Amino acid sequence: MERRSFIRNTAVLSSGILITGNLFGMKKPAKVYGHNGMTYAQEEGWGILDSSRFPVKDCHEMVQDKKGRIVLLTNEVKNNILVYNKSGKLKDSWGHAFPGAHGLTLSREGGEEFFFITDTQRHQVFKTTADGKVIMTIDYPAETGLYEKKEQFVPTETTVAPNGDIYIADGYGLQHIMQYDSKGKLKAHFGGKGETDANLDNAHGICVDYRKGDPTLLITDRTRCCFKRFSMDGKLLEIINLPGACVCRPVIKGDHLYAAVLRSPDLSHENSGFVTILDKDNKVVSNIGGSEPVYKDGILQPMRQETPLFKHPHDVCIDDDENIYVAQWASGKVYPYKFKRV
Repeated sequence: MERRSFIRNTAVLSSGILITGNLFGMKKPAKVYGHNGMTYAQEEGWGILDSSRFPVKDCHEMVQDKKGRIVLLTNEVKNNILVYNKSGKLKDSWGHAFPGAHGLTLSREGGEEFFFITDTQRHQVFKTTADGKVIMTIDYPAETGLYEKKEQFVPTETTVAPNGDIYIADGYGLQHIMQYDSKGKLKAHFGGKGETDANLDNAHGICVDYRKGDPTLLITDRTRCCFKRFSMDGKLLEIINLPGACVCRPVIKGDHLYAAVLRSPDLSHENSGFVTILDKDNKVVSNIGGSEPVYKDGILQPMRQETPLFKHPHDVCIDDDENIYVAQWASGKVYPYKFKRV
């Protein structure tokens, strides 16, 4: 009896030690960020490369191509483009001619993919093939009479309309939106600096929004912490106020609108960024690294960085699994961060 009791007690004790050992050996649960079901956990170490071979300066923008790869644009001329798979492994690199590489837009024409790259130092916009061959260059729009010299044109972003028209945001220059046909011929312009609602200040980003049917343009007014919706021919339709959020370009995936917030509550505060997510009705539903969105009497209250996950987020890319990749500007040459949807 004593022997059986000893064996039973030893087994219980051994089991307890095993369980305790497993508990101590378990990884610490990843911290979850975000709100209202739009929540994410950071995938530590994603995309980090040998910086002596594949360096980055500012990681400006990212897109996902039809192969599912994540394409990063950096202003490091040793490799302006780094192409990752979703696991963070480098698959390709190219580009040595874009010292001011800033905006990266992917355009699909038939079965082919093309990139539009804005260069703030060269004051030009380039259309390239998927492997980096330049097939179109758009210079500063002297024909408008608005620009006395090319240095006044500092393009930050592009978007492509359903009919192939190319829209260029002069976000660091005179703040005009230029509309070109698919061959690069100027058709129209609107926006520009000024104090009316239809004017822009730091028109950093632009995209075509199809979420409610007919396409419209969403354009960043970063200094004023808002997005502005325009018709495709440049008429102001709506202002989406985002108090406390100096947003970069709008990025649409499904019904949601995502944006990197460079700084909060205004551009004078360094290292204060986060990522914001809006629903189909353009109501903020979640902030990654930011305060929980609060509405009072239908009005969004000022937002701010709450958790210092980022310094200066500059763009987001949302993959086909709804994971988010964040590229950062002036943040110590860090590689992009990945946040998995949970």
